Amino acid sequence: MFKNLISPIQAWLLSQGRCVGCGENLSRGKTKEVRGQTTVTCRCGRIFIHDLRKKSYRRALFDEI
Repeated sequence: MFKNLISPIQAWLLSQGRCVGCGENLSRGKTKEVRGQTTVTCRCGRIFIHDLRKKSYRRALFDEI
């Protein structure tokens, strides 16, 4: 039930290019190229994958880090 309440808010934050934890703009995060993908690390420590073609962000999986 808790996930049903939080996931739409997190999806909205990611569509705006913001971190789901602290709300910081992800364009300010540290970027790094890992296995052909651009990873963005927020100041709170969460890691995201930036898709340059779609201009969108998503949370990184453990095997992508």
